[in-house]
Amino acid sequence: METSTDESRGRCLESRNSLRTVEVARRAGYSVQQVRNLERDGVLPPAARKPSGYRVYGEVHVRAALAYRALAAGTGPVEAKRIMRAAHAAPSELLALLDAAHARLHTERLQVARARTAAEAIAAEPVGDVRPSDSMGVSELADALGVRPSTLRHWDAEGLVVPHRVAGTRRYSPGDVRTARIVHQLRTAGYRIGVLRDLVPDLRGGEVMAALAARDASIDARSAALLRAAAELSLLR
Repeated sequence: METSTDESRGRCLESRNSLRTVEVARRAGYSVQQVRNLERDGVLPPAARKPSGYRVYGEVHVRAALAYRALAAGTGPVEAKRIMRAAHAAPSELLALLDAAHARLHTERLQVARARTAAEAIAAEPVGDVRPSDSMGVSELADALGVRPSTLRHWDAEGLVVPHRVAGTRRYSPGDVRTARIVHQLRTAGYRIGVLRDLVPDLRGGEVMAALAARDASIDARSAALLRAAAELSLLR
């Protein structure tokens, strides 16, 4: 009876380590060609080959593919491939790369939190009657924000903060200054120019807060993906 049980377990183990490419693809959610590409790129360990030349995969390949899928969601495909190569060759480097990925997400969280606090405070500031003397030039505003004058000119060209002109010279009204301050905070939080361009009409409304909330949700999703990846990676060791 024990011999029969051992033989059954042996057959089960053999079947789990004699997977076809299509089986790995189905279980990991990839196409057959993607599985082959992942092996080529070092994401999956090299597959064994049958005398006929067909690839033979095992559970380790499924786990590696699932780990890569989660890592790609958490860090992007380029960094995910780097982490997976380390998982197969350099365990110490793997841990360092995972620590760095979590640290980047933590930094993003802090940036979003600071941007939210600043945007709320700036948007709540009243803008009274505008007088010519209240406006600022490019150099003045750049110094106040801690950015280069060329940054303000770039924002102007992109339609983010468009000042009025006095004798051909850029002058920023108090409203323009407030918009520039919010843009600066959002840029610090990692927002790209294209996204900010869509937000400009709503910088004084709730859309900015909604955008920051969406950014928070994105960070949560990537952090959860890293946790899933770590669980799969632990099974490779």
